[in-house]
Amino acid sequence: MKKKLAMILATSLTLCAALTGCGGSDSKDMVYAVEAGSAGEEVAQEKGFQTNAVASQADALMEVASGTSDAAIIDLLMAGAMIGEGTSYPNLVHTDELTTEEYGVGCRKGSDLASYINAVFAETYADGSMQETATTYGVQEALVEQKACEYTASADSDVAYIQGKGTLIVGITEFEPMDYKDASGEWIGFDADMARIVADKLGVEAQFVVIDWDNKIMELDSNNIDVVWNGMTLTNEVTEAMECTNAYCNNAQVIVVPGK
Repeated sequence: MKKKLAMILATSLTLCAALTGCGGSDSKDMVYAVEAGSAGEEVAQEKGFQTNAVASQADALMEVASGTSDAAIIDLLMAGAMIGEGTSYPNLVHTDELTTEEYGVGCRKGSDLASYINAVFAETYADGSMQETATTYGVQEALVEQKACEYTASADSDVAYIQGKGTLIVGITEFEPMDYKDASGEWIGFDADMARIVADKLGVEAQFVVIDWDNKIMELDSNNIDVVWNGMTLTNEVTEAMECTNAYCNNAQVIVVPGK
């Protein structure tokens, strides 16, 4: 699985981002399952596609597998882990890449937590532990190089607030290979593991909370969570509403359809 995902990433991320086809000239007559509030929904709306908004990208794949939607638009990293031979959906394939994009972590607007996470990214990239974690989940080919970065505390420090309460509350959805549960019910994945590294350095516990992805900004602003860390694409909406970290992974939005 991990080797397969790395191979998909190595080849797919080099393709041209300007693809306009979507499986044929009748693409706008198709119904595309998309996660509400996601980059996939955004690109579908930009292209004028008919959409079926669902709660998660995993649900979007279920829609295609059951035949209730013609196609899905999901993240390339998820496609590599979830579709094709040896996966949960062996009869689904991905076709066109609609975008190229990057993942980042979202914090409250003005929060110094983003600066703290950037410093941890730089440290773990330099010592190789970020690459080691990425290899565990087959996403090493998608990593973005992290340059040296130092943490700068703010007067109204989110870092101090998190350390004071003893928990880093991480807003997620189930999204393999970034955040998903193992056989024992524990959250694992590249993002989950990196969030735990940050929590350890803060001296607090990481607590994972499943959120409605469409309400992620509201969850942050209301202090229900401290960070959105779930393969979040750095869209204009996100970067305007949140204090975001440096990009740490490359990604794309791809179309998934039944195989022939």
